[in-house]
Amino acid sequence: MEQTIYRGLDGVHIDTTTISRIDGQRGELIYRGYDIRQLADKASFEEVAYLLWHDDLPTRQELDAFHHDLAANFPVPEPVFDAFRSMPSDVHPMHAIRTAVSLLGALDHEAEAVDDANVHRIGLKLLAQFATFTAAYQRIRSGKEPVAPDPALSVAANFLYMLNGERPTPAATRVMDVALVLHAEHGSNASAFVARATASTLTDVYSAVAAAVGALKGPLHGGANVGVMQALERIGSTAGVEPYVLEMLDKPGGRVMGFGHRVYKVMDPRAIILKDVAHHLAEESGDSKWFEMSLEMERVMDREMEKKGKQVKPNVDFFSASVYRMLGLPRDMYTPIFAVSRISGWMAHLYEQYANNRIMRPRLVYDGPTGLIFKPIEQR
Repeated sequence: MEQTIYRGLDGVHIDTTTISRIDGQRGELIYRGYDIRQLADKASFEEVAYLLWHDDLPTRQELDAFHHDLAANFPVPEPVFDAFRSMPSDVHPMHAIRTAVSLLGALDHEAEAVDDANVHRIGLKLLAQFATFTAAYQRIRSGKEPVAPDPALSVAANFLYMLNGERPTPAATRVMDVALVLHAEHGSNASAFVARATASTLTDVYSAVAAAVGALKGPLHGGANVGVMQALERIGSTAGVEPYVLEMLDKPGGRVMGFGHRVYKVMDPRAIILKDVAHHLAEESGDSKWFEMSLEMERVMDREMEKKGKQVKPNVDFFSASVYRMLGLPRDMYTPIFAVSRISGWMAHLYEQYANNRIMRPRLVYDGPTGLIFKPIEQR
């Protein structure tokens, strides 16, 4: 009997969820009923994380309690920093982050239990510590000592503070907050699916999150914003944008990093928000080069796609690259910043998966030979 193959699991629904909804035709992203544009404009990252985990926005008392619990978990065990110090300085930060998650699991004597209370305990710890150990790795590989987190600061402010050793301006903190909100959750993408599939075996939370980090690292997922920045650096100027785009599109299967999305058929709503953020950041910083190059690339792509009768619009990675560059962040830290945010979404998915679990067991259709006769090694 002929079997239908869904390569890349296109169109396959693995479960129901109340976490988020994506409408690719209309360009909408909803977290627990709230449009992403409202949340990016008005909510802090902590409020959004609470929303993803608790089905509703927190009251002031609930938010204060949530921040208090996060702050208590900001510090990271010293063995994690020792592991970073033992690594070559050119190790990709995502390898370091994945190692940190695994080591935290090894150091947690209650890591194995997957009851609701323990999963939430670990989730709170990981949400708090991702920013701490990500910033610490960048400092350690730069020959500096980690900066201790300030319990009075938010996750966004703390990350910038621990990275640079200086308290960030309110404007920089707000930009980072928006970036974290936009990257917090995005349905059953590759890393969220990997986290859920891993957890479906009833293994521990740390193993599921480490698997998700590995998936996020890929250039077709969280690593795409690095590819965008590499392209902009290679181009070097606004004048070089058009020749570059035409060269890339002229290649077989040619594509330009940061354009197009598996789900959105119109412009990614997160890209719209980040475009506005990048515009304001360019005006405030006086460093408009990368933003102007991005605008030119968008213009050329629109023109070329219109010729082909297609709509291939910027995705979230496109403008996040120039935003992070204008914040002074190293290029290979872009994907780790994604992880600092996405741990909130991964944990929301793990809460759902553990609460109503069924092990995932997709099948492959065998398309190889049959009926072969085994020959002794002397006859081969």
